[in-house]
Amino acid sequence: MNVHIAEAKRILVANDRGGYTVPTERLYPFQWNWDSAFVAMGFALYDTDRAYRELERLAEGQWADGMIPHIVFHQKSDTYFPGPNVWRTSHTIQTSGITQPPVFAIALKKLHDAAGDKARSLPLYEAALRWHRWWYAARDPEGTGLVALLHPWESGSDNSPAWDVALARVPTTTDTPVLRKDTGHVNASMRPRDEDYRRFIHLVDNYAACGWNPEAQWQKAPFKVAEIQATAILLKAGQELEALARELGRTEDVAEIAAFNEKTRKAILAQWRPALSRFVSRDLVSGQDIEAPTQAGFIPLLSLDLERSITDALVAEMSVWSRGLKVAFPTTKPGFAGWEPKRYWRGPSWAIINWLLIDGLQRNGRPEFAEQLRKSTISAIETEGFAEYFDPTTGEGCGGLSFSWTAATYIWLVKPTGNCSGD
Repeated sequence: MNVHIAEAKRILVANDRGGYTVPTERLYPFQWNWDSAFVAMGFALYDTDRAYRELERLAEGQWADGMIPHIVFHQKSDTYFPGPNVWRTSHTIQTSGITQPPVFAIALKKLHDAAGDKARSLPLYEAALRWHRWWYAARDPEGTGLVALLHPWESGSDNSPAWDVALARVPTTTDTPVLRKDTGHVNASMRPRDEDYRRFIHLVDNYAACGWNPEAQWQKAPFKVAEIQATAILLKAGQELEALARELGRTEDVAEIAAFNEKTRKAILAQWRPALSRFVSRDLVSGQDIEAPTQAGFIPLLSLDLERSITDALVAEMSVWSRGLKVAFPTTKPGFAGWEPKRYWRGPSWAIINWLLIDGLQRNGRPEFAEQLRKSTISAIETEGFAEYFDPTTGEGCGGLSFSWTAATYIWLVKPTGNCSGD
């Protein structure tokens, strides 16, 4: 066995907490939503029972309204802030009050393709469909086809430069003492700044005061962004749900899901900006495009069959961003004022983002650039280990170490076909 595959599997075992996987010890001691979906896809290649269990444990945290929260607090831990006492949610299992990009259905489709276990896939399909409906009801109440995020953490790209303008309107005052634990585990130069954290917690306090009611949150949200990355992932999830509905005999769901997908496909295409050679999000408070150059602008490759001219423009722009880097693909354009190559989502390269981009490049007929990105990602991991992310200029592994989704990504990227789309 490839020594790195063996190490990746060892990390997943070490981070197992009883049927669910923590991202890494101490820094992230609970079950994170999109982390677990990526991990489940890694497991799906060699242990489908464990992959199903990962998704089943995540679904335990689903709310009555359909939302699957971004954190499920299965066990107690004092190494992370904000914990359950800050979120103040009222559910049988303690969870956070916000969500994360809906990779769940994408993972379920890959798992069902690998295992074909209808008895286990069906309840997870139903959970995924309830969550899908929640996105459109709670985060697109006006029916635009683009879903909105009410907290930067919902993007997964927590402190991206994409949020700088919108987040600056959020007060730094909080009702909750900000007792950061992350900078005790990881160098503070790699983490969001204190000012960002105060704004993050202000939003948590604001929505907790709404009793986590989606309608009240929508009305009171000082941060409201129709976000291109989450919407593109939602569309990919919808495409996989539509296929699953057919395979699982849920034909009564197909038309509903297809209608969601078509509305969102058109909405994403309307966010294409030829002058920028990428797609953009929209700040729903100001009504302005968000033009900060981040990886989100390329994620629609994942879920759209694009015209050749658009794909060519995206790949040309991605090539410019990647030029001269040790590790592609950066999450912020090098040289941009907000670019910081070691600070969390302000520039580093992430294996899971590369995985999504590789899938999208393959979908849109650019296997040569997908292969460059695959090799760059594998090389970074084999050189630096299974770090949370990588400094694209030096290749240094940064953030948390022995990281679960990096391990899962490696397992997927080196599988024999070399094709991470699962086709």
